[in-house]
This record gives sequence, C-alpha cells and structure tokens, in this order.
Amino acid sequence: MFTLIVRMRPRRLCRNALVRVVVLATAAVGALVGVPHGADTDLARTEPTAVTSNQVSVPSAPMGWASWNSFAAKIDYNVIKAQVDAFVAAGLPAAGYQYINIDEGWWQGTRDSAGNITVDTSEWPGGMSAIADYIHSKGLKAGIYTDAGKNGCGYYFPTGRPAAPNTGSEGHYAQDMLKFSTWGFDFVKVDWCGGDVEGLDARSSYQAISDAVAQAAAATGRPLTLSVCNWGKQNPWNWGAGMAPMWRTSNDIVFFGNAPSWSNMLSNFDQTLHPAAQHTGYYNDPDMLMVGMPGFTAAQNRAHLSLWAISGAPLLAGNDLTTMTAETAGILKNPELIAVDQDPRGLQGVKVAEDSTGLQVYGKVLSGSGKRAVVLLNRTSSAQNVTVRWSDLGLASASATVRNVWSQTDLGGFGTGYTTSVPAKDSVLLTIGGTEAAGTTYEAESTANTKAGSAVNASCANCSGAAKVGSVGNGAANTLRFNGVAAGSTGVKVVDIAYVNGDGKPRTAVLQVNGQTATTVSFPPTGSWSASGTVSVEVSLAKGSANTLTFSNASAWAPDLDAVKVSDLPGTNGAEIIGQQSGRCADIFNGTITNGTQAALWDCNAGGNQSWTYTARKELVVYGNKCLDAYQAGRTNGTKVVIWDCNGGINQTWNVNADGTVTNVNAGLCLDASGAATANGTALDLWACNGGSNQKWTLQ
Repeated sequence: MFTLIVRMRPRRLCRNALVRVVVLATAAVGALVGVPHGADTDLARTEPTAVTSNQVSVPSAPMGWASWNSFAAKIDYNVIKAQVDAFVAAGLPAAGYQYINIDEGWWQGTRDSAGNITVDTSEWPGGMSAIADYIHSKGLKAGIYTDAGKNGCGYYFPTGRPAAPNTGSEGHYAQDMLKFSTWGFDFVKVDWCGGDVEGLDARSSYQAISDAVAQAAAATGRPLTLSVCNWGKQNPWNWGAGMAPMWRTSNDIVFFGNAPSWSNMLSNFDQTLHPAAQHTGYYNDPDMLMVGMPGFTAAQNRAHLSLWAISGAPLLAGNDLTTMTAETAGILKNPELIAVDQDPRGLQGVKVAEDSTGLQVYGKVLSGSGKRAVVLLNRTSSAQNVTVRWSDLGLASASATVRNVWSQTDLGGFGTGYTTSVPAKDSVLLTIGGTEAAGTTYEAESTANTKAGSAVNASCANCSGAAKVGSVGNGAANTLRFNGVAAGSTGVKVVDIAYVNGDGKPRTAVLQVNGQTATTVSFPPTGSWSASGTVSVEVSLAKGSANTLTFSNASAWAPDLDAVKVSDLPGTNGAEIIGQQSGRCADIFNGTITNGTQAALWDCNAGGNQSWTYTARKELVVYGNKCLDAYQAGRTNGTKVVIWDCNGGINQTWNVNADGTVTNVNAGLCLDASGAATANGTALDLWACNGGSNQKWTLQ
C-alpha cells in the first residue's frame, strides 16, 4: 500500500506542463528519495533549484525587559510604569527591544465566582488592562506571567510577598489565556513550579496551553507569544518547536537577592545548546539577562551578551532600568551584537573547537553566503591565545575578513584562521566574511520505483494557486523523503531547504532525520506561489550515505518542498560508538543532558546524543560539553558509565585501542554492554576486559 501525492509548482507547471509525482512508500515499495544535483533520472525535471538564492527571514527571538531579576514579586503599576519610562528614555526600543514583561507577583490567586482572575486595584489601578494600555502607548508590547500548575511559584517560593495559593492556571488554561489577550497582553510566560510539584507531564500540559493561546489569539485577533518556562525539565528541546516560540533550558540564572554569577551564566549557556531544536522561529531560552545588575563588570556584561547572541537566545534584560548607566545601555544597544543574536536565519551557534581545556570556539552560521559569527571563550583563570580556523566553520581555506563586534572595527583579512589573546574568564565576539565550502544539493525527484507514474500533464488553470496536497486512501500523512544523504563524518550539518509557500501565513512540516526525535519546521510565506525561498535547520548526520531526511505533514496543506542543500561544519565532527555484538550505538536517552545519566545501547541514528568527539585529551565528548565518565571514579566491575560536565578528571579519559576495546584510563576496565545484552536500553558499564564482542566498539 502506498500513497500517491501530486505536488504542483504553478510557474513551472505553466512553463513545463508537468506535475511532480511524489510517492510515499512503505517497506514494500521503494521510497521517494532526494537525488543529488546532477544525478541522472528518467523522469522529466525542472532546472536545478538554487537552494541558497533567497533566504527567507524567520521570526526573531523576543527582545525586551522582564521584572523578576531585579524586583521579584515586589511589583505594582508604579514600578512597571517607571521601568517603561526608563526603557524608552534609554533608547532601547530603537535598538530592537520590544517587550515589557510583568513576571511573578502581579496576581495573588483570587478569582471571581465565574473563575476569572481578579487583581488588587489599589496596586493595579484600572486593572491589568490599564498597565497593558500604558505599555502600548509607548509603542511597546506587554507580557504577563502564570504557572502551568494549580499553585504558582509565589506559593512555593514566596519572594517579597506572603505565599499566595492558587496563582496557577491549571484548570483555567483557555479562560486565562483569553483573559490575558482580552486585557491586551502580547506575551505570556508560563512557569513550572506547580507543574513540577504536581508531577504533571510537561509536553501535554504545555500543548494544552499552546492550544489555549492559539484559541485566544483567534478570538481577539491579538497574537500572544508563549514562553514555556519549565527549566529544561522533561527535555523541552525535544518537543518545543511548533508548540511555542521559546522554551527554557535551565534553572533561573540568578535567584533574587543573589549577585550575578559568572559560573551560573556559563552553566545556563552550556545547557541551552541544542542546535537541532532551534530553527525557523523556535528558540532555546537560557533565561533572562544579568547585564547591568550589581556585581557584574562591563567586561562580564559583554561576555554574557556575546554568549546569548552566539546561541541566538531571547534578549530579555533584567536590570533596574531606572538606575542603568550609560555604559550598560550602550552594551545592551550594540547594533552589531543585536544583529548576531537576531540574525534572520535563526540558527544556533555550536562549539567548533577546544584545542586546550577551557579555550573554546563557538561558530554561528549567519544569513548570506560565507557569513559567520564567532565567540572565542576563555574559561580559564589566565589570558590565553585562542584560534578559530575557517575550515571548522564550514568555510573554504581562503582569506576571510574579521571584524570585532564590541569595538566595531575591521581587523583585516586572514588566510586560514585568526588567533587573538582572550583575557581570563572573558570572550571575544567576531564576525567573519569568507567563502562557503561546497555543499551537496538533493532535489525532490521521483526514483525508478515510480517510473510507472512518469509525469502527469496539468493545465495552466492550476497556475493561479497552490495545489491542495492531501491524504488519500488510508489517511496517511503527506511525506517527502530524501534518501542517500551523504556526510563525510558524523556531526552537525546545515541543511538549507528550498520551498514555496504563497499563503499569507507559515506552513509547517515535521522533519525526522534517520530515527532521531522529530522536529516541527516552519516555512514562512515566500510572497507568492511563483516565488521560492530557503530556510535552514541544523541536523546531526552519520558518516556515510545512509542518512534519510523525511518531511511529513498531517494536515491537508503543506509547504511545497523543492530541494535541500547539505553543508558541513567540520569543527563539530565526531563519531558514533558502535557495538560489535549489538550493532547499536552508545546513546544518552532522549537527548537528556543531566549529569549522571547512564549511557546505553540504542539503534544508531547519529543524533546529537550519539555523536561523540574523541579529543586529544582522550575525552569522549557529547553535546560539546559532556564527557563520558566512570561514575564516581569507580574501578570495579559494574561501575556505571555516565555523562558528566567535562572536568579533566582521569575517570573521564579513555584509550581507544586497536583491538576495538575502549578502556577507562583510571580504572583500566573496558567499556562494556552490560550482561552482553544487545537490546535497546542495555546499560553501559565498566568490566574487566575479556575479549568479548560486547566489549568491542567501532568509532565512525
């Protein structure tokens, strides 16, 4: 059984009188594949698609200010009004900052007989609509706050006010979201204190909230931006895309009353790096900024913003704007910094080098050809030289120009890379203009398996609009599959997707790479059904040509996908650790990043949780910052093999041996599939080396 889907490209239909035939195949029938550019095919085809010719701008990460870091629950109309006035006076709106977000403390949990939220009008004269109106009067957008549970954070963690029960929206999701929208709010942050205590399922809870947000926006005509704030619990990077524009990846960056912390900033940055999840208007959120808060120097403020910009994070200031210095305002408003963060391509930066422990290079692919942003980060306690190589960034080894973002000065052209001294516990932010290395384009074409369908004639009556692409027969989703996608090494690649969307709003499709967790990709309008555009995602591919990219859409309206271009980021290259006995890979379940998570066998799919870099320091690194670790430096049979923050410990060093064994340097024991089992989920541990095939591994 298979589904036949006819996709029509109006302009090309008029010119070529052809309809592209797409076949969705099951195991019994060969699947549709992407044909590498230049490959022969017996089917009629259009000219090759120029995949990168028209990069479409995707929605940018929100920018603004939020009340929590400086005021906690001690807020009222006058506090917020004063911040709005200072926000405007400092020129932040002109720099791109839009939102004024009212956090915890505005509501003390009371409702009327109909269940509607009520507030203390002595603190909020005119109710919440009045402060929203004031924010709007300055040309800004207004944000508000609630919790996914019955009781919000003010009940469990009272800060500045007595514990307030019933400050959550559970049981009132639709009612509360409609109320927020009716009051005039444009943004809602939904926290997780109640949800966490109650043991709610985060994905289903936030999906219900997302649905309520969409219903409220449809009812009022006012878009409502949802901020999922469940602190990285239950791995929101696996399911946030398509549900909300942003999701928190870590705990609070600073607790009220505490001074800003360099280590907390680095921790939140490390936890937000999930490049496959961030794309097309969906963003990992490492929390609000500490820039300008007492205790941070100007250099620390710049480094903080550099890391948030390279990761493409939301920029929500948290300092008291009424006491902000001109220096801090200038740091927040640096136009080149903001341009890096808000780049229209919407991708996240990734770690591309760490030649010595703590000397790290992060690269972000920007819009335009050969454009990159780079952070040189020195985590050590002394000044050090740090080098970025063009080849690590996916650029050709030709001269490239370098510009310092903070000094806003051109540094000149450099041959194959750039080296500079970076102060202790500091960073340097650069933009690079070079030449893209070659990528490979795969066009959406039918294969020999569909030759019987050949091409179908179509009349120009179809040229005026998009063809409806729907399910047929068995109700299967629309599916387009690119098989045989090649990669020289396992690691992160950039995939540019050429498409057409003549609607006035985005269309979506679900992308699954190999057997990895799927992600929802948004395709903004391209202006008309005769204009193509390109959006980009980052994916992790396996070495070789067995990779598969599958796009599907369960709705009747899907974007018209033309081709994909796959480009390498060599600095991310790693390897799968494949068991000889099982044929399965060393895996960290469900993309979890928690220290102490035990590694296990799973079907190989080359996901970010299966891509390991073997460093010159004999570390096996996953996610760019977690090391394979013999738990608690154990030396006995059965010691768990887990992930932990890389710390240079000898229990995190491994010998990859010619006989296929991988031995822990500290323990002298072999990496072992527990009990010689081969099933998915088989735990990895240490065991005395015995020559067994469950202790033999291939890194590729």
